[in-house]
Amino acid sequence: MLDMNLYFIPPDGFYIGNFEIKFYGLIMALSMLFGIILACKLAKKRGIKSDDIILLAIIVLPCAVVGARLYYCFFYEYNYSFWELFDLRQGGLAIYGGVIGGLIGIIIFCLIKKNIKILGVICDICVPCLLLGQALGRWGNFFNQEAYGNLVTNENLQWFPFAVWIEDKQAWYQATFFYESLWNLIGVAILIKVYYSSNITGTTTATYLIWYGIGRAFIEGLRSDSLYIGTTGIRVSQLLSIILVIAGLVVLVINQYKKRLGLRDGKKV
Repeated sequence: MLDMNLYFIPPDGFYIGNFEIKFYGLIMALSMLFGIILACKLAKKRGIKSDDIILLAIIVLPCAVVGARLYYCFFYEYNYSFWELFDLRQGGLAIYGGVIGGLIGIIIFCLIKKNIKILGVICDICVPCLLLGQALGRWGNFFNQEAYGNLVTNENLQWFPFAVWIEDKQAWYQATFFYESLWNLIGVAILIKVYYSSNITGTTTATYLIWYGIGRAFIEGLRSDSLYIGTTGIRVSQLLSIILVIAGLVVLVINQYKKRLGLRDGKKV
C-alpha cells in the first residue's frame, strides 16, 4: 500500500485577492530576471553596456514568448482558433520555439544597433542566461504536473527525484523535468567557464548547442508528452536536439581552424 506521506502534490498557484498567480508564470518571470542580471555581468567582459542588455531583453523576451507559443500550437494536435493562440494562461509553450524567437530578437537588436557583426558576441552572452532560465523554468513543470517521463511501477524507484507523483494519473512517473533541470544547471557552470576562458566568438554558443542538445535528445526520449512531426512518430525536440549537436560541433571545428590560423577575436566588440 502506498504511503501517502512519501510524496508531495504541489499547488499550481495562489491568489492575491481575486487574481490567481500561477507558479509556472512566476518561475518564468524570475528566470527572465535572473537571466538579465547574469547577462549584464557577462556583457562587461565584451565591453557591452548594461543599457544595451536591457534593450536586448526588451526585444528578445517578447519574441521568445511568441516563438514558444507559435511553435507549440503548430506541432500540437489541436486546431487553435486565432484568439486561442494568445491565451497563454491555458498553457502551451515550447522551449525550442522560444530559442528560435529569441534568435530573431537578437538579430533585430543587432540591426537596430547597426552592427550585425556582434551577433556572435551577443549569442555568447545570451546562451548561459538561456540555459539558466531553462534550468529554473523546468520547475514550473513540477508545479503544473507536466513534462514527466515513463510510468514507474517498481516501488523501489517510486521516490523523488527519480520519479514524481502525478495526481491526475494517480501513479508515479519519471521526473524528467528534474533530470533536465539538473543537466542544465551543470551546463550553466560549464558555459560560464568557457565564456571567460575563450576569446573566440561562437565557442560558448557552440558549447550550449552541444551540451543542451545531448541532454535534451536523451531526456526527450523518456518523456510521455512529446510533440511529434505529424504521424511520423518522430519527436520534434529530439530531432532538433540532434541537429543542434551537429551544428555545435561544426562551429567548434571552424573555431579550431581559426585558432590555428591565429584569427582570434579581441575582448572588445
